[in-house]
Amino acid sequence: MTSQVFYRKWRPHTFSEIAGQEHVVKTLRNAIKSGRIAHAYLFCGPRGSGKTSTARILAKAVNCSNPIEGEPCNQCDSCMAINKGNALDVIEIDEASNRGIDDMNELKERVNYSPNILRYKVYIIDEVHMITREGANAFLKTLEEPPPHVIFILATTDPHKIISTITSRCQRFDFHRLSGSAVISRLSHICGKEGIGIDSEALKLVARVTTGSLRDATNLLEQLITYYGNNIELSQAQAMLGISGDLRIRELARYIVARDVSPGLKVINAIAGEGLDLRQFNRELVDYLRQLMLVKSGSSEMLDTTADDVAEMQTLAGSSSLDYLLNAIKLFSSVDLRMDSFSQLPLELALVESVLSQHSKEKHVTTEQSSNRDWQAPRTAASVRPVKPVDQYKPASLITKPPKVAESSAFNPGQPSTSTYSAPPPLEQARLSEPLNMEDPGDLSYLRTHWKDFINSMRGEGSQGNLDARLRHACEPVEINGTNLVLGFYHDFHKTYIDNRKYLHIIEKKLKEVFGHTYNVTCVLIQQGQKPEISESGSNHLVEAALSMGAKIVEENLKTEE
Repeated sequence: MTSQVFYRKWRPHTFSEIAGQEHVVKTLRNAIKSGRIAHAYLFCGPRGSGKTSTARILAKAVNCSNPIEGEPCNQCDSCMAINKGNALDVIEIDEASNRGIDDMNELKERVNYSPNILRYKVYIIDEVHMITREGANAFLKTLEEPPPHVIFILATTDPHKIISTITSRCQRFDFHRLSGSAVISRLSHICGKEGIGIDSEALKLVARVTTGSLRDATNLLEQLITYYGNNIELSQAQAMLGISGDLRIRELARYIVARDVSPGLKVINAIAGEGLDLRQFNRELVDYLRQLMLVKSGSSEMLDTTADDVAEMQTLAGSSSLDYLLNAIKLFSSVDLRMDSFSQLPLELALVESVLSQHSKEKHVTTEQSSNRDWQAPRTAASVRPVKPVDQYKPASLITKPPKVAESSAFNPGQPSTSTYSAPPPLEQARLSEPLNMEDPGDLSYLRTHWKDFINSMRGEGSQGNLDARLRHACEPVEINGTNLVLGFYHDFHKTYIDNRKYLHIIEKKLKEVFGHTYNVTCVLIQQGQKPEISESGSNHLVEAALSMGAKIVEENLKTEE
């Protein structure tokens, strides 16, 4: 007789043996004790979380001759028949193979027949999300009002793919991904029954690698036993899984935190040269960086590790900022090694980019702080000009001169002044002779010079992550009026796309980050290469000041042709 694989041999036979799903177990057990059995159940959850096993236990419990507190006895004929897989009234269907309307019509005909031996005829339909829409519509009436002797148990890993009319006809139970402690507890139970000696750290490693799937963990445990025998150490589990161990992970993490590119690249290439699984190595690295982030944010109690390891991570995390760790986690978690798991290039790029992005951010912050200091620094006596009344800066051509009064008129405080009006200096002389500050929010030339850098900083922004491509070679800043920035687009397609409050908000936020000033963006359509025509009355602060004081424009041009 051939031996059974572990995940079938040690499959739970009672509700109490189901690991990590207490909320489901308690509800089903109470329903059986009270006799409130539904005609349709929907079990949702990730793979290996116990959906099918729970469905079989439920099928036994509703047909058991001697249930004990809602649990099947596993001694009566019906329980033993279901355990052996010989019960004709418990039918398991895989919807990946029986998903069409013809299969559903055949099912509708079969459910009308009474059970052969058991009290209920139970249909366990796995991967129910694979059923076609036509098949689902054919199945709806039967699911809503099945014969009293039929119970449907539907199982799926993708409940969002099931049409709502099916979901609404079932009692839904969501199975959670198993915690590491639940998986370790179940594996320890299996090892105790099988007489297997295994290092506790090796069990933790198996639980971490299988990410909460008990079936995957049980299969992996059986592989280790088959290869190494009944005594398994941590190093053997690491070797079989292609894991380099904590030392190499921590070594690379130290170089990432220290922003030391050269030795970090050497570690990555050494691991690749040894033929280790780079995908698994990257998963471990991201997990360790996550632990550093938790320690940095003051959440070390969430870590399942020793006090010595926590102390080491606190020392390492103390030499880095939280935003740098967050950026490194994002970069390494987005590494795609599916196409070529033996190429170390994606890991190298993530390392270099994490370091360079931080250097660029620090450089920007330093520049902005220096700019703020320059802006607030007091001017020397030589550079300070005496403050003149606002009227003296009014352009002569824009001010309506009052009528002249005879100079011989005597001064009378109760009468208007009789002095002759003296015109102020022309506008060109009134302008400041100092050069524009490059960090001035109204410096259009500075903005245009660094526009390409701003476009590069937009990478990854937008709903599709391609907002930089929508802006590149499509527009340019054409005018700044106070805090208003006008972007000129060469084509109406790009202007229409960007002229959306959602995208304008992203652009304005990024402008604040890159240039340190707040802008309100307006989109216009221009011809490529066209120089912006800026209205003097709309952009010159001297003209605006004169108009606010009551002056009137009598000539539109300040200069006349000779």
